[in-house]
Amino acid sequence: MTVQGGVIDGKYEVVRELSREGHVTLSEVRAGEGVTRRLAWFDVTSPAARQGFHAYRAALRAVNPAGLTDVVARPGAYYAVWQPVSGLPLEEVAAQPRKDEEVVQGVQALAAALATHGYALPDADVAVDGKEVRVAYLRPAPEGRTPEEVQRLNAAALAALGGGRIKRKRQPGAWLTFVPGLVFLGGAVYLGAQAAQVYLNPPVREVASVTGQPGQQAARTLTDAGFRVEYTLGDASGVDVGAVIRQDPAAGTNLPVGRLVTLTVNNPPSVPVPRLEELSLTQARAALRDGALVPGKIIRADGTLTKTPEGRVIAQVPEAGATIERGQPVSLIVSTGVRGKETYLPNLTGLEYEDARETIRLAGLVVTRVVQQPSDAAENTILDQTPAPYVRVAVGSPVTLTVATARYSPPAEPAGSLPLPPPPVIPEPEETEDPSGEGAAPAEPPGETAPAPEAPTETPTPVTPPESVPEETAPTDPEAAEPEAVPDATRTVNFRYEFPADLPAGTYTISVRDADGERQVDGPYSGADLAGAVAESDPADPLTVRGDAVIVIRRDGEEYATVTP
Repeated sequence: MTVQGGVIDGKYEVVRELSREGHVTLSEVRAGEGVTRRLAWFDVTSPAARQGFHAYRAALRAVNPAGLTDVVARPGAYYAVWQPVSGLPLEEVAAQPRKDEEVVQGVQALAAALATHGYALPDADVAVDGKEVRVAYLRPAPEGRTPEEVQRLNAAALAALGGGRIKRKRQPGAWLTFVPGLVFLGGAVYLGAQAAQVYLNPPVREVASVTGQPGQQAARTLTDAGFRVEYTLGDASGVDVGAVIRQDPAAGTNLPVGRLVTLTVNNPPSVPVPRLEELSLTQARAALRDGALVPGKIIRADGTLTKTPEGRVIAQVPEAGATIERGQPVSLIVSTGVRGKETYLPNLTGLEYEDARETIRLAGLVVTRVVQQPSDAAENTILDQTPAPYVRVAVGSPVTLTVATARYSPPAEPAGSLPLPPPPVIPEPEETEDPSGEGAAPAEPPGETAPAPEAPTETPTPVTPPESVPEETAPTDPEAAEPEAVPDATRTVNFRYEFPADLPAGTYTISVRDADGERQVDGPYSGADLAGAVAESDPADPLTVRGDAVIVIRRDGEEYATVTP
């Protein structure tokens, strides 16, 4: 039940709940000026329940209950309001030894009116005020009740009423009935003589043309001219119901006064109203055209409560199964769509990007843009977000994140010259003994000058640092030790996805998820428009992605399917 602050529909204050039977809740409410009423609220959540309420309302119209003060039927509010009715309950009247004939006839007529709509006397709280039979309250009939069951229930209720004596209606002045008989006899003698004269020598008049006129007007024209009129029923298209299609004899015929003129009146057979709920407007118009009916007033209404997709019929008037004349209009209520659910984000500032992205995914939103901003904050943490924290947005809405990157700052002073390494130490050459045993090298031959020894070629050799000086090693950077990461390459992809013919109702979007996050590339679309359709990228304009990519099909913000391009 839609109750805000204990008030139904903004005008009935709930005092207490009286009973609950199936999908109907009966409550005691307080209406304007403090008067107390009973309100029967129908929980309508499906087309079958809505059809049942329309049948209930048709039964109310048939019996015109004295206790009914208000009945409302619109999306989101289906209820009837009842007031107290004075009189004796029908059970007490049935227990009386004598009953008035008019009361018994009134109850029988009420039972017949209820039976035509699938209801029986036990479904109604009946009160008898004097000789007037009143309906104080009508309970909804259970689903699946058969006409045989209705007849059995009515027979049992009427049998209880038929016990005891029936007080017949007395006709006043019955003893004077012979006086009109004498008057009638005298008048008959006089009129018989006049009629015989007219019959033997009647005047002749021309039959007027009444084709196309309403039946009553045509009959009045002919009877004023002295003719007798008889109706027959016919069927013709393009002529108003109740208008004269043809006349016999034809117009212009000279006919003695008092002769019979037969008028054929247009009375096409009734046609059943087809079921139009859940159909698109185009399908509903086609169904009406096939059934010899026309669309009436079309009203647009929100389809969130009944979960009816955009463009589909929520309800119709008259309801499905009713019989109306051919060519009559049928009004339709068409859905404007199902509003998406709302959600919000907490404050993401300071979170790592991956943690923030997971929070956004759990909230039913999609990261579509990432802005990098130099900052002193920890790298790859969130600096700002759109939408702002705790602002309610529709599920599936895009999210923009501002992520911190390292700030570059040049050194305050230029670096000086780096120290040079110490010069290499050249080892002294060692003297080796002659293997022949002669201790000294042979002298130079006389008269020859020995050439100057060539300077030895300097070759760098490792320098062993002194033990007192610790060996200096360059600090190892873990990030420098690892090979530099190669950024994900940018590429173009194509995709193709065929939606199933039985695609569930909802609002669908197409997004691409890659190294830059997830972004919407197409939509939104209604599920009714996508059922059986094929979604594919334009070969002349493929999608540009970075790194690994996947195509995401979302329904009402939730992931429905994925496609690897």
